Amino acid sequence: MLNLPLLLTHSLIGILAISGIIFTVGLKRPRWFLEKKNVPPDILAAVPPRTEAQRRQSLWAAIPLAFGLLGLVFYSTYTFGQVSGAGFGLLFLHAFILILVVSTFDLVVIDWLLLNTITPRQFVYPGTEGFAGYKDYGFHGRAHLRALLGQAIFAALAAGVVMLLV
Repeated sequence: MLNLPLLLTHSLIGILAISGIIFTVGLKRPRWFLEKKNVPPDILAAVPPRTEAQRRQSLWAAIPLAFGLLGLVFYSTYTFGQVSGAGFGLLFLHAFILILVVSTFDLVVIDWLLLNTITPRQFVYPGTEGFAGYKDYGFHGRAHLRALLGQAIFAALAAGVVMLLV
């Protein structure tokens, strides 16, 4: 049986962490997000590409974020495994649900509500005001769908490692 309080607590931590980082970077260094996977094509085509320094900086920002979120998934799955003695299936389900909750929050609240629906001017690249990409809900939906396989693989990996450790 899943431990819903643990799952919800760790999901909230993941949501707060990713939201804080996305908002901070979005407001302070929005050009770090200028990548094909993050920005609709019409906007990406109208904004000058990132400099080499911006590419390096965005990588250095992405690495701790990725390791932090991956670490949270491992920690949460390990903690669940220790407390429950669950097998691979439940460990996988725990890890996958945690990933999906954080990803779904990112999609629904940050991407669709904030960026697509509200579109605050602080998140609009200069010279791209009114571009159709800011209202392209499908762009973000497709990006999240493309990530599902990788998320499932990582959840399986987390569950497998926890099985070896517990």
